[in-house]
Amino acid sequence: MGSDGGPQVEVAGAVEALAASGLHIVLVGNEAQITPHLRANAEGASERLTIRHTTEVITMDDAPSIAVKKKKQSSMRLCFDMAKAGEVDAVVSAGNSGAMMACGLFVLGRLAGVDRPAIITTFPTIKGECALLDMGANVQPKPQVLAQFGVMGAVYARLQHKKSRPRVGLLSNGSEAHKGTTLTRETHALLAGLGSPEGFEYVGYVEGRDIFRGDVDVVATDGFTGNVLLKGCEGVVEAVFKMVRSEVMSSGPLVKFGALLMKPALRRLKRKTDYAETGGAPLLGVSRVVMICHGGSRPKAIKNAILQAEGFAQSGLNDALTTDVQRFSSIWDAAAAGNPTGAEAS
Repeated sequence: MGSDGGPQVEVAGAVEALAASGLHIVLVGNEAQITPHLRANAEGASERLTIRHTTEVITMDDAPSIAVKKKKQSSMRLCFDMAKAGEVDAVVSAGNSGAMMACGLFVLGRLAGVDRPAIITTFPTIKGECALLDMGANVQPKPQVLAQFGVMGAVYARLQHKKSRPRVGLLSNGSEAHKGTTLTRETHALLAGLGSPEGFEYVGYVEGRDIFRGDVDVVATDGFTGNVLLKGCEGVVEAVFKMVRSEVMSSGPLVKFGALLMKPALRRLKRKTDYAETGGAPLLGVSRVVMICHGGSRPKAIKNAILQAEGFAQSGLNDALTTDVQRFSSIWDAAAAGNPTGAEAS
């Protein structure tokens, strides 16, 4: 109910997901608003789709933590309550992302050993894929939290991107060790202090341009920087395609004919850079699968987010995250106690 186009886009996306899978889907929200959109879809009456009625909604303007605690009958809060009770295996929403984070923390709770959950997304690169986290959940994380993001990102890259030994980098303004901020330098010391752990390789500082070259598989950063990077890249992609189209339309027939020949390749490129193809970004580190979708999502994005959520629920991702984060528990504990050198001592 909380997205820019809700509940129409959610209903349409859910119906498309039903047609593409054997899932059972629960639509949580105002039944009187949901039902007309279901009637408009041939698959709307599927036995695999049910409605959980509620009239309360967490809006984009609501303060996340307050809304989660006070709006206990909101559609988003009820989704998380159902997940906690085991009634559903995953939550998908295009509503208030801050409230999604708050629900993950206050309702579901963190996985054992995880200090803070993180939003992770995938960027296309010249050589494949690169996972980035955090994309906005933690604006000012502590060094041990940021280091945990690197470990969690490596687990994600192994399971989802099939990278046997992911290369993990820490986003900074240069590759030299003296660059960065106090946060990045302390985080670098923690990750470098892990030595050569089983499961991933820490490659040190990386710059923004390194992401798209494909020489790194995971990039860890704070939520403020990550969100700015994500929105900036989305804007660049949108602008480039519009500029290409404008240049072609203002050119002669020969250029237009050449563009027509390139149309299939441009379509494939657009699919690689379209967030709707993945649908949403997982919230890593909470006890159930949570997919956070863009507020302006279209039905295709909702459909793909639902299908992605099914895959995550079956992949054993949370078990692997718990195992790897707890493997370095002494390091996180030492850093939290104000002894960053504990990483090297261990």
